[in-house]
Amino acid sequence: MKQTRNWSVLLGAAFLMATSAVGPGFLTQTTVFTQTLAASFGFVILLSILLDIGVQLNVWRIIAVSEKRAQDIANMVVPGLGLFLAILIVIGGLAFNIGNVGGAGLGLNVLFGISPQVGAILTAVIAIGVFLVKEAGKLMDRFAQLMGGILILLMIYVAFSSSPPVGEAIAKSFMPDQIDVIAIVTLVGGTVGGYITFAGGHRLLDAGIKGKAAIPEVTRGAVSGITIASLVRIFLFLATLGVISQGFTLNPDNPPASVFQLAAGNVGYKLFGVVMAAAAITSVIGSAYTSVSFIKSFNEKIAQYENWVIIGFITVSTLVFLTIGQPVTLLILAGALNGLILPISLGTMLVAAYKKKIVGDYKHPLWLTIFGSFVVVIMAVMGVYTLFKQLGQLF
Repeated sequence: MKQTRNWSVLLGAAFLMATSAVGPGFLTQTTVFTQTLAASFGFVILLSILLDIGVQLNVWRIIAVSEKRAQDIANMVVPGLGLFLAILIVIGGLAFNIGNVGGAGLGLNVLFGISPQVGAILTAVIAIGVFLVKEAGKLMDRFAQLMGGILILLMIYVAFSSSPPVGEAIAKSFMPDQIDVIAIVTLVGGTVGGYITFAGGHRLLDAGIKGKAAIPEVTRGAVSGITIASLVRIFLFLATLGVISQGFTLNPDNPPASVFQLAAGNVGYKLFGVVMAAAAITSVIGSAYTSVSFIKSFNEKIAQYENWVIIGFITVSTLVFLTIGQPVTLLILAGALNGLILPISLGTMLVAAYKKKIVGDYKHPLWLTIFGSFVVVIMAVMGVYTLFKQLGQLF
């Protein structure tokens, strides 16, 4: 019975991480980069999947063996670093949640013809409903699994409808015509950056799956999470490639919707509404849950009333969207900060892996340390570049 429960929680954590990654930004990024790089984008996806797995294996393992949340680990590495990391995560999580609420509103607008604002309110009601239930963790796991399954099935359908050149996509995934470094960094940051890095690891900790004995399960969960998110990206890539290889031009105002409509007509457009709503609602839930998990260890009251704080987080995100819209400046700054969160958080985890007061007698695999260090350096360089570039757009 315990094994069945553990598998359910593992699958829930994997889907929570994956569906947190698959938000409106994820859908737009994938479509736009496919339009720019065509079949060569397959190489970017392949490389980013490998980097994503390296990040998640490191982070999930260290959280599990230390039996501590990321902010507490960071505070043990450098006093005050955990608070700094939590502030970055919460600011980024709140900003992106405003975008997620807006994306869900757009999806429901496509589906039912209601205004995006009414759609945003319905999104908030659904997300809040999950955390009003006594067994909120279990319901969150189930909801993430259901939405993730719907996303994958619909992506497969649209990919087949667009008749993509699969052979060319496979060939160019290994021998690309061009390599876009910024696309690789954007994909890695979008899949395992910011709060998403810790969504699954913190969920496993809350569910009691921790300690050295849990490493095999944690490894399966981490790889499963990346696999689920990657399947959605691969099929969206194929769908977009099929559309552009037939000579169609995507609508620059909404590239993902354009792909669905051109691939499968009006039915495809309605399916886009389902995909956008499902992706955005699960991202709202994942962002709120993970952001609050970063501050609950700083105050007993937050931990005691965790679900109500999460509900407050969702409510604030929705109110900002309804009153201000999607604040461009805040989203640009959050995006720039997000690029710096991954190298800081992953670097901290790698240092923690070698501190006995944090991980005890656990021995972290050398290959994971080397792999993780490589990602830290690459993402730090590109993160600083992105920060200055985006700050330049603001001033």
